[in-house]
Amino acid sequence: MINEHEKLDIRVQRWIFEQGWVNLREIQCKAIAPILSANTDVLISASTAAGKTEAFFLPALSAIANQEEGIGILYISPLKALINDQDRRLESLSDLLGIPVTPWHGDSPKSRKNKLKSTPAGIVLITPESLESLLIRDSGWMKTAFFYLKYIVIDEFHAFLGTERGHHLLSLLHRLEHLLGRLKTPIPRVALSATLGNIRKVPLSLRPNQSLPCEIVEDSSSTSTLKVQVKGYVNPAQVDVETPIDAEYKICQDLFKFCRGGNHLVFANSRNRTENIAATLSDFCEQQSVPNEFFPHHGSLSKELRENLEKRLQQEQYPTTAVCTMTLELGIDIGKVNSVIQVTAPHTISSLRQRMGRSGRRGGPSILRLLIAEDELTKDSNVVDILRLELIQSLAMIRLLINKEYEPADTSLYHFSTLLHQILAVIAQWGGVRAEQVFNLLCTEGPFQQISVDIFKTLLIHMGNKELITQLGNGELVLGLLGESITSHYSFYAVFNTPEEYRVVSGTKTLGSIPIDSLLLVGQHIVFGGKRWKVNDIDSDKKNIYVEHAKGGKPPKFGGNGISIHDAVRQEMFHILKKGDYRITVADKKVDFIDSTAKELFNESFNFFYKANLASNSLLEIGSTTYVFTWLGDKVVNTIVALLIINGYKAGAYAGAIEVEKASVEDVMTTIRSLASTQLPSETELANSVLEKQIEKFDHLLPEEILSIGYGAKVFDINRAKEWLLSNVHL
Repeated sequence: MINEHEKLDIRVQRWIFEQGWVNLREIQCKAIAPILSANTDVLISASTAAGKTEAFFLPALSAIANQEEGIGILYISPLKALINDQDRRLESLSDLLGIPVTPWHGDSPKSRKNKLKSTPAGIVLITPESLESLLIRDSGWMKTAFFYLKYIVIDEFHAFLGTERGHHLLSLLHRLEHLLGRLKTPIPRVALSATLGNIRKVPLSLRPNQSLPCEIVEDSSSTSTLKVQVKGYVNPAQVDVETPIDAEYKICQDLFKFCRGGNHLVFANSRNRTENIAATLSDFCEQQSVPNEFFPHHGSLSKELRENLEKRLQQEQYPTTAVCTMTLELGIDIGKVNSVIQVTAPHTISSLRQRMGRSGRRGGPSILRLLIAEDELTKDSNVVDILRLELIQSLAMIRLLINKEYEPADTSLYHFSTLLHQILAVIAQWGGVRAEQVFNLLCTEGPFQQISVDIFKTLLIHMGNKELITQLGNGELVLGLLGESITSHYSFYAVFNTPEEYRVVSGTKTLGSIPIDSLLLVGQHIVFGGKRWKVNDIDSDKKNIYVEHAKGGKPPKFGGNGISIHDAVRQEMFHILKKGDYRITVADKKVDFIDSTAKELFNESFNFFYKANLASNSLLEIGSTTYVFTWLGDKVVNTIVALLIINGYKAGAYAGAIEVEKASVEDVMTTIRSLASTQLPSETELANSVLEKQIEKFDHLLPEEILSIGYGAKVFDINRAKEWLLSNVHL
């Protein structure tokens, strides 16, 4: 493997020498042969900053170095910023080889696009949305320009897996091969990622029809060092009016201490919290009469403000801390970051891994801090808070992160919204197609292989009734009036949008708004604005959720964050509490990584878990409320909640704990036994009882029956729920 670099073009070898590299990294050596063979897909999985991009481009550029016409490499990224970053990084190598690089997205210079249009060559860097635009508007030019295409590379592949955007991308790649007449001689696909769960199944998500084999290239020699600390905070039950110092203020004080004078990323999850923390830290700078070095970064900010902050981080000239949402999670080069700090529990293990990888990028250790605040306990405290589930979830995710156990993508979803979009896109691209041709392209050979002929027919009939499409006398499908209007607007090219905000209304008063991105049932109890509410009705037309105040104990501070938690995380939480040990084993030694306050919070959690005998009991009765602990992911939790509500209970779920009001353990246990012994409704039947199921962009154009099938698969898991019910019958 030492001499693998000798297989590369001599000019590429010269470039490597000019970089001062003593040798190539293991991942780069391993990738050379399969990529140069051009007869297999390749999945390159290695940690952030391990050289994955070079692992692809060194051999791929060698392969197209002497290509005289046409585009040789199509690079696909989830972010425009990442495209601009790659454009800069490829400059010296592409100049040496005389290979042009063209970034192609909405903000790219027209001069570079025009040059590519007149003389197609080299590398094109593009987003899926811009690729869709080209297929619809310039498919004739694409057929010529991409005729000699040798490679398709997808960066940050994990960001696409299991999502509507990922399914869109797979459909685009299949349509491109169809356009180029390459279905029988597929174009090799190379996927780059740092965080892939269940990696052996990922190749099926890279090319569902498996028309090419896939070689997995992993880095086995990684010796990266991680320094991790969890710091706990207690939010006082009573805050002094004169000096209102709560947990949030103490967190900001520590952030100022940790970050002042260096380059750091602080992930605060929500946009509102991002702005609040950045403002407080900026105030601290002003109070101490020093220049501000704390700035917010999130999707609602202007492009100019975001890019200015990114450039400031890259230059490393001034100490800079970005307080951000997930906008700086992916691999745009932002220079050397001293540490990454996560405020509140992470969304997913994969997300935490991406964030952690932003520090320690130049030989130093990655430094990760988690700052977790829990409420001071009182006689009215909720079980979720007593169990300190935000802290326990954070500890579980760190343990799984260290063991490189990431959540696998949910590949069982139907993505009907994206399918409807792709039917419109294919018709817009070709002008008119027959129904069987669309089905064959998208479903039989393409990525929508779960869709049956009957479901496809139902969808086409509904689309006809909606005037999205119409059928000509010769049997061809063409765009209808509404279809023409939708596909002609620039917003059509994207299949994703942000979750729609619904107003929360009590009587005549609007309490605020929340995004509809998780289960919401009539009769369900939710926490909003620090109070309990019962959902009475949901008006999809007015975008209103009608609630009434629900009596009960103090609501939990931590109710989850809208992102679905996987089974593996909750099982690890249960394992930690059952063992009473959160530490990590490294070289036969137990490593502690939490501070004294976090340790006190953990001990409170463990003591309650032990006294309540939750290691053996799944049900716990406190006052008139029974709590159900499945220690499983949100799809199972959602299913149990829905089944309980159908059976007349008032139930809600917070951080995986199911709360059943005005019910004894005996009542709930009787219902569990009954459910375990009867035929349960399907996921689709459960979804029928959910009033608001429109989550993805084109859901509002789907027939109700198809919407229920898709929503049910996304939110519920009857089989796993049934297993849990059966395992708890004899408790």
